[in-house]
Order: sequence, then C-alpha cells, then structure tokens
Amino acid sequence: MNDNVYRYQRPGSALPNVVFALLIANGLGFALQNFFPELTGKWLALYSLNANQYLDGAQFWPWQLVTYGFMHSTQSIYHILFNMLALWMFGRDLEHVMGSRRFVVFWFVCVIGAGLTQLVVSVITGQPSITVGASGGVFGLLLAFAMTFPNRTIVLLIPPIPMKAKYFVLIYGLITLYLGFSGGVARVAHFAHLGGMLFGFLLIQYWARVRR
Repeated sequence: MNDNVYRYQRPGSALPNVVFALLIANGLGFALQNFFPELTGKWLALYSLNANQYLDGAQFWPWQLVTYGFMHSTQSIYHILFNMLALWMFGRDLEHVMGSRRFVVFWFVCVIGAGLTQLVVSVITGQPSITVGASGGVFGLLLAFAMTFPNRTIVLLIPPIPMKAKYFVLIYGLITLYLGFSGGVARVAHFAHLGGMLFGFLLIQYWARVRR
C-alpha cells in the first residue's frame, strides 16, 4: 500500500466512524458474553468443523466467521483491551487513508480470512478448536499500517522500545509464525492471526491492481 493506492486525508475527528463503531460493538459483545455466557459461547464463538466429534453440543455455523470477531475471552480483560487498543492506535489513520467504506470491508475480510484459516488448520491438525477475538482483524491492520506508514515509529509497551512500523510487523509476524509451528503460548490461534495478515495483504494487492 502506498500513495499511489490511497491518498491520506486529514482527519475530521480523532476517532473516525468505523473505528468508533467497532469499539462499541466489541464492548457490547463482551458485555453480552458476561451476561449470557452459554448463549454466546454456543452460537457466536467460532467452532471448528470437527468440533462436534470431540466437544459435546459444539457445531459450526457460517455466521460464526463474523460473530467470533466480536467475542473475547472473559477469563482476562487484557484480551479485549489489547485488541481494542490496537484497533484505536492503527485503525484511525488507516480509516482516514482508505475511507470508511473500504476500511470496514478490509476489517471484515481480515476477520473472516483469519476464521477460515483457523478452520483449515483445525482440519489439518485434527485438533478441534473454539476461537474468539478480533485479533485477525488487528493483525490485518498491523500489516496495512506497516505498508502505508513503513517508517513511522512505534513504541512497544513491553519493553518500551521504539521501532519502525515495517520492522515491528516483520518481527511480530515471524514470532507468530514460529509460535504457530512450535505450539508455543497455548490457546492462542497463531495461524488465524497470520491468516488475517494474509487476507489483508491479498485485498490490498487486489485494490492496487484495480486502480492501475
């Protein structure tokens, strides 16, 4: 992604419309999970295609490829906090660059692409899975941000090290790939995160070709 694909527009507000709507929707989803955990867990989380073979009452439904992106782990508040912080940090400028319509398309392509990747990985490995979280969309935003603003400095939270966006995303992606193959950090869908990046990249390339 570069200036030949998108033209940056000065933001009219600090929080553009789609980012604001996604923050609210994820907050409402998290609240719904806490009030109706069994309902949301059964119908809105993403179940793998082989889940019913191992998990009692588990079943995949197509809409879960979207709804799981508004669900987060209720065991720790940090899951949704970190995802929403990243959405706010990287999504603002990207929405101003892409425009609201393309930004929302990009977000959902990354979320659905991450979900599809997780379904494929679960079938290949034979391991059933239940997936929740907006991380697939967030990883897509990270890639788009690095392609749009490659030399912009990002300061990590832990440790607080300044780093150019292009290096940050490259290193983060390689670490995620390593953890996916090594099985490190259990209960994290590493390949789904990479799937969000991959589908985001493919969409950016498609848009670039269409504009030529």
